[in-house]
Amino acid sequence: MNDKTAGRRALDPLDLYDVRSLLSEDERMVQESVARFVDDQVLPKIQKHFEDHTFPRDLIGGLADLGLFGSYLEGYGCAGMNAASYGLICQELERGDSGVRSFVSVQSSLCMFPIYTYGSDEQKEKYLPKMAKGELIGCFGLTEPHGGSDPLNMKTHAKRRGGDWVLNGAKMWITNASIADLAVVWAMTEEGVRGFIVERGTRGLATPEIEHKFSLRASSTGSLFFEDVVVPAANMLPKSTVGLKAPLSCLTQARFGISWGVIGAAQACLAQLLEYTASRILFGRPLAANQAIQIRLAEMARKITTAQLLSLQLARLKDSGRMTPAQVSLAKWNNCRMALDIARDCRDMLGGAGISAEFVPIRHALNLESVITYEGTETIHQLTIGRELTGINAF
Repeated sequence: MNDKTAGRRALDPLDLYDVRSLLSEDERMVQESVARFVDDQVLPKIQKHFEDHTFPRDLIGGLADLGLFGSYLEGYGCAGMNAASYGLICQELERGDSGVRSFVSVQSSLCMFPIYTYGSDEQKEKYLPKMAKGELIGCFGLTEPHGGSDPLNMKTHAKRRGGDWVLNGAKMWITNASIADLAVVWAMTEEGVRGFIVERGTRGLATPEIEHKFSLRASSTGSLFFEDVVVPAANMLPKSTVGLKAPLSCLTQARFGISWGVIGAAQACLAQLLEYTASRILFGRPLAANQAIQIRLAEMARKITTAQLLSLQLARLKDSGRMTPAQVSLAKWNNCRMALDIARDCRDMLGGAGISAEFVPIRHALNLESVITYEGTETIHQLTIGRELTGINAF
C-alpha cells in the first residue's frame, strides 16, 4: 500500500456511491432479511431448477412469511412497506433469479394491486388475505398471441349473459398461468376493456405450460384459453374504468419493481466476475491486472451506480405521489439495458467458462432477454419518453 492509498476506506464494489446510506433503518432491514433468504433458500437450488425448467414452489411459504406478497399494500395481511422497500425486495430476489422476482412481482403488482385498487370490498376480503399468505396464487392475463405491444388490438371478449359474463379468447406468455389459483383477466366488452377475476376450475378455462423456452426457465410460463367461460358478475372488477387505464396502471407498478430487480442481476454478475478476474492467472498475472479488464469492470460499476440512483429517486417520487408512467419507463428502459449488457459482458469475460452453469452470468443473461422485453419492450419505453419530450404520439 502506497502513501496515496494508505488509510483510505475501501468502497463497496457493488455500491460505489454508498446508496445503502441513503436508506432508512427499516429499508435496510428489509433488504438484509430478503438477502439472507436468497442466500440460504434460493441460490443453493435455483440453478438446478433453471436446468430442469421447474419453478421452486417450495419457496412460496418463505416468501409469504417475509411479507413479500403485496408488500406495499395496506391491510388484508399485507405489510404496508414503502416503495424503496418493495424495490429492494425485487433487487435481492432477482439477484437470485429473475424467475423468483417475476413470481413475486406478478402476485403483488399484477394481481393483488388490481384487486386492491379496482376490486369490491367483497373481492378484497375474499382474495387478498389468502394471496398475502401465499395460499392463493394469481396470474395476469393481458398479453395475447397476436397483440404484444398493442393491447387495444385485444381479441379476448366478454359478453353479458343474464347476470353473468361469458369470456372467449386467449392470452399468452402468462407468468404463473399453470400454477395460479386465479387469473386477473382483461377482456373487451361492448363498453370497452374491463377486468375480471377468473378462478381455476371454471369450466372452459385451460392453462397449459409453455415448454422449450431458454429464458426464465425457473419460472412457470403458460397460456390462458377461454372457451365460453362463465364468470359471475360479482367477479368483474367494479372500480376499473373502461379502457386500458387500469391494466396499464398495474404494469406501471410492475415496471417499477423491474427497474430495481435487474440491478440485483447485474450485481450478481459483477460480484462473480470480480472474484474470477482476481483469481484467474494468465501470462503470469491475474486478469484483473489488465487495463482492458479494469476498464470493462469500471464501465459495469458506472452503469450499476447510475441505475441504483435512478431507481432510488423513482421510489422517493412514488412515495410522495409524484411518480409518472414516463419516469417508470425511463428507469425500466435504462436499467434493463444496463443489466443485460453487463450480463453479456461478464459472460464474455469469463471466456469458455462463461457458458457453464457454474457461473451465473449466462443464466442472468438468458433471463434478462425476457425481462427487457416483457411489460413494455425497450422500443415502447423509448417512444414513451419521446412522446413526453415532444408531445407527439409516434406509436
